[in-house]
Amino acid sequence: MAQQQVWAALEVALRVPCLYIIDAIFNSYYDSGQSGLCIGLQIVLRLLGIIVSSIVLILSQRSLFKFYMYSSAFLLAATSVLVNYYAALHIDFYGAYNTSAFGIQLLPRKGPSLWMALIVLQLTFGIGYVTLLQIQSIYSQLIILNILVPVIGLITELPLHMRETLVFTSSLILILNTVLVLAVKLKWFYYSTRYVYLLVRHMYRIYGLQLLMEDTWKRIRFPDILRVFWLTRITAQATVLMYILRMANENESLFISWDDFWDLICNLIISGCDSTLTVLGMSAVISSIAHYLGLGILAFIGSTEEDDRRLGFVAPVLFFILALQTGLSGLRPEERLIRLSRNMCLLLTAVLHFIHGMTDPVLMSLSASHVSSFHRHFPVLFVSACLFILPVLLSYVLWHHYALNTWLFAVTAFCVELCLKVIVSVTVYALFMIDGYYNVLWEKLDDYVYFVRSTGNIIEFIFGVVMFGNGAYTMMFESGSKIRACMMCLHAYFNIYLQVKNGWKTFMNRRTAVKKINSLPEIKGSHLQEIGDVCAICYHEFTTSARMTPCNHYFHALCLRKWLYIQDTCPMCHQKVYIEDDIKDNSNISNNNGFIAPNENQNPEEALREDAAGPDQELNEGDSTDGGEGARSERDGGAQHTGAAAAAFHGDPD
Repeated sequence: MAQQQVWAALEVALRVPCLYIIDAIFNSYYDSGQSGLCIGLQIVLRLLGIIVSSIVLILSQRSLFKFYMYSSAFLLAATSVLVNYYAALHIDFYGAYNTSAFGIQLLPRKGPSLWMALIVLQLTFGIGYVTLLQIQSIYSQLIILNILVPVIGLITELPLHMRETLVFTSSLILILNTVLVLAVKLKWFYYSTRYVYLLVRHMYRIYGLQLLMEDTWKRIRFPDILRVFWLTRITAQATVLMYILRMANENESLFISWDDFWDLICNLIISGCDSTLTVLGMSAVISSIAHYLGLGILAFIGSTEEDDRRLGFVAPVLFFILALQTGLSGLRPEERLIRLSRNMCLLLTAVLHFIHGMTDPVLMSLSASHVSSFHRHFPVLFVSACLFILPVLLSYVLWHHYALNTWLFAVTAFCVELCLKVIVSVTVYALFMIDGYYNVLWEKLDDYVYFVRSTGNIIEFIFGVVMFGNGAYTMMFESGSKIRACMMCLHAYFNIYLQVKNGWKTFMNRRTAVKKINSLPEIKGSHLQEIGDVCAICYHEFTTSARMTPCNHYFHALCLRKWLYIQDTCPMCHQKVYIEDDIKDNSNISNNNGFIAPNENQNPEEALREDAAGPDQELNEGDSTDGGEGARSERDGGAQHTGAAAAAFHGDPD
C-alpha cells in the first residue's frame, strides 16, 4: 500500500509541470510591434506546446515514466555538453580559485580537485544518460568515453584550438547518438500513440464522451494535480514575495510586520485566481477542505449516510460556477480581491445550507426513534444552533460594512432562508420529542408536522421567487451573461417549478388519504372495547376510536393515513382499502364492510364489476406511488438543496 501511494504521488508530481507550461502559454501576451510572420510562428509554437503538454498530461503511468526517462536523458546530455564547453574554453588557468557569480570561491583551478570534480561530474552525466536510455554495455562505454574526452584534453593542457575541436566532436557524436535513439524509439512512440487512439475511440463508441472524460479524470488524478499545481505555485510566489519584502525593508528577522503579512496574503490570493487553471486549482483546494469538513461534521453528529459525503463535490462546483459567472480571472487585481471575497460569502452560505441538509435527517431520526441519550442529541443540536447563529453574524457584519446592492440582498436572503430552515427542523424535532415523552398517541401530530413543513416550504418558495427577480434585475441592468441566464433557468426549474410541483403533489396525496380514511367506518364506544386488540401499525391500544378496513382489520386513523401515503392496501392482508362510492353501491359486501374475494363461480355481474374496478385500481396504485414520493418529500423537508443551491446563486457580487 505504501509503495502504491509513493508511485501515485510520483505520478501526480510528474504531471504537474504540464499544467505550468499550459498556464504560462495562456498567460503570455503577443507583442503588437512584431511582424506577422513572427506572430504566426509564436501561435504555432504555443499551439504545439499546448498539444504536447496535454498529451503528456493524459499519458498512462508507464508511458509517462518513459517520457520523463528520455527527457531526463536528453537533459543530462545537454548539460554535459555545456559543462565541457565551459570547462574547456572558459576556465582561467592563471587564477588560483574559481569564483562563482555570487563571489563564492570554488575549487582550485590548477589543482587535482578541479580535474577530479569534472571527471566525477561527467561520469555521473554519462552513466545517467546510458542508464535512462537503456543502451548496451559496450556501446555505453564508448559514449561515456566520448563525454570524458574534452576533460582529458583539459587535463593534458592541449592548445585551445584542439580543445575546441574535441568539444565540437564530442558534442556532435552525442547529438547523433541522441537522434539515433529517437529514431529507434519512434516506432515505440507510434505504436503507443496508435494504441491510445484505438483505446480512446473504443471507449468513446461504447461508453460515450461523458464516461470517457470521467475515466480520464479519475485515472490521471486530475484534482490532485490541480491541488499540487496551485499549492506549489502559491508557495513559490510566497517565497519570492518574502525575499522582496526583506530586501525592501532591509530586515534580517524571520518575522515580518502584520501589515506586510496582510499585503502578502492579499497578493497571494489575487495571484491564486488570475487564470482559469489557477481558479480550477483553487477549486480543488476548496474541494479538499470541504470534503474533510463534511467528514468531520458527519462524524460529530453521528451520521452514516453515504449521500451526505458530497460536500467536497458541491463546494468546488459552486465556487467555479461563481468564478465563471463573475469573470473572476479577467478582473484587475484590486477588483479581483473584492469579487473573490464576495463569492466566498455566497459559497459559505451554500455550505451552511448543505450542512443543514446533513443534520436535518439526523434530527428527525433521533426524534422519531425516541433516543434519550444526551450525548446523541447534543452534537446535532449544537450544529443546528451554529447554523442559526452563523448566518445572523454574517448578515450583521455585511450590513455593517456594505451598502445594499444585489449581492448583499442575495446573501441576506440565503441567510434568512437558512435560519427559517433551522427553525422548521428544530420545531419538527421538538414535536416528535414531545410525542415520545408523553408516550400517548397524538393524532394531530402528523397534521402539525405537515403544517410546519408546508409553512417552511412556502417561505422557501417565496424566497426562490424573490431571488429569481433579483437575478433578473441583475442580468438586465447590471451585468448580463450567458452563464447567468443558464443559472437563472436552473434556479427557476429546481427552486420554483419542482418545489411547486412536489408541494402540490404532497397536498393532493394528503387530501386523497383523508378522503380514503373518511370513507371507512369508525368504531367508537362499546364496539371499540369489543375489539380487544392493538393497532397492527403502532402496536398501541385503541383508546378513542378506530377505523375498520373492508377486510375487517382495525387501525388508528392516523396510522392508517400514514400507511396510505405509501400504498393503498391493507397492512395485514394487502387487500384494497379504498373503493369508490359508485362501485360500492353495486358490490356484494357484508354489513361489516368485509371484502369477498372472487372465486371460480363468479357471475357475469361480478366480472363486469371487476372490469370496472380495474382502471380505478390502477389509478389508486398511481396515487399510492405519488403518496410515497410525497411522504419522502415531506420527511426530507429542506434536504433537497444540493442542485438547487448551485442554481440559486445568480445575484451579482457588485
